[in-house]
Amino acid sequence: MTMTLSRTPLYNVSVELNGRMVPFAGWEMAVQFTGINREHEAVRQTVGMFDISHMGKFILRGEHLIEALQSLVPSDLSRLQPGEAQYSALLNVQGGILDDIIFYNQGIDPITNVPQGLMIVNAATRSRDKAWISAHIEDHGVTLEDLSRDQVLLAVQGPQAEAVLQPFVNHNLSDVKFFGHISTTILGQPAFIARTGYTGEDGFEIMVDPAMGVELWQNLATAGVMPCGLGARDTLRLEAAMALYGQDIDLTTTPLEAGLGWIIHWETKGKFIGRRALEQQKTAGVKQKLVGLEMQGRYIARHGYPVLCNGEKVGEITSGTLSPTLGKAISMAYVPTELSKIGQSLDVEIRGKTHPAVVVKRPFYRSPHRMKK
Repeated sequence: MTMTLSRTPLYNVSVELNGRMVPFAGWEMAVQFTGINREHEAVRQTVGMFDISHMGKFILRGEHLIEALQSLVPSDLSRLQPGEAQYSALLNVQGGILDDIIFYNQGIDPITNVPQGLMIVNAATRSRDKAWISAHIEDHGVTLEDLSRDQVLLAVQGPQAEAVLQPFVNHNLSDVKFFGHISTTILGQPAFIARTGYTGEDGFEIMVDPAMGVELWQNLATAGVMPCGLGARDTLRLEAAMALYGQDIDLTTTPLEAGLGWIIHWETKGKFIGRRALEQQKTAGVKQKLVGLEMQGRYIARHGYPVLCNGEKVGEITSGTLSPTLGKAISMAYVPTELSKIGQSLDVEIRGKTHPAVVVKRPFYRSPHRMKK
């Protein structure tokens, strides 16, 4: 049976710009426009834009909003001031990652006069996340409004992102700090703008209604911003060693194993789902870790390829590509903790033959343009 794919409000303009459309998480999305390497280079050197409207977008409201969410994530959301955001994860009782999310504290909603926040989740896990969150916030009187199909989400990323976006925005974007966000107007229409992204570069993520999204996309294209697809988004995020849910992190991995221990605020957090499991894992010691690997040659380690040590399989590649910026084959993989030290020599099996790799520090690339939090 053929599954019907959803289309974002920017589908038609993407097709008009010769986007090559492919299935992704139930959506028909552009994998590239002018070429992955060209799009990747534009984001690293100038500016590019992505249609990320497929992402889940939840508006949460309630007098006890933060209290309700505190049990769902290992991060202390009470530390957030209005206009600030936190990258975190939804966990199950085993400490496994249900999804990685960003929560934006929007302060008091002027219409309902109660605290409000925006949560961005992954497209493939949206329905599961919605059910999970809803089940845990009902007793706190918090409501969840799903705007996933009602709003455009557009990412403008690169060292020139601020300069190219500023003429359209009724707000001084230089005042928006990294992981900060504002409610403002774009071309006279309401807009949410956050200084966040998934490329390792400075940039913004913008949420507007569909008509405004199409108009903004067309205006940015006219201004010379290069449309970019999922292909460049993947190579960019991998260079920055940002995890992809379903590959680098999932229900079988914990934040401690994935190198996301920094999102766990042990000292200031009270109880949260998965805490006991994570405490036990921390005490016993993590048995596996997500590491960065650099191939010693141009052979590319792809998702699912076996990782070997002395001829024995010790892990599997989660993500891998040829880095356009570095000109090297890079990848990530879970390996036993004793094999996770920088400089550790390993092998990757590629089409029946083994090729040498070495554990290297993550991220593989750190942008000189990206703002500090």
